Amino acid sequence: MITSTTPNIPGRESVESLGVVSGEAIIGAHIFRDIFASITNIIGGRAGGYEKALRQARDIAIQEMCDEAKARGAEAVVGVDLDYETLGPDNGMMMVTASGTAVRLA
Repeated sequence: MITSTTPNIPGRESVESLGVVSGEAIIGAHIFRDIFASITNIIGGRAGGYEKALRQARDIAIQEMCDEAKARGAEAVVGVDLDYETLGPDNGMMMVTASGTAVRLA
């Protein structure tokens, strides 16, 4: 499945819009990632555990969006937007949402 943040695919013409598609992923923040992130924040550097979790959540959300587009007969998703949020009473969960417009190409 071709995906793009732009409204079209360069060199390809969209011939039919099949509607908005989306995918979501919610991942709980693991206690050990929290501890290591705290240490990283104190001594400086990157929080690798959180980065890995966000990449995984992003990949899941994009795959779900593409699966929905494929089920509609799409060949691409254009105008893809990714949103990141924290959820839960203590912001202990991370949510990634991917959305875009499913299209058929010429």
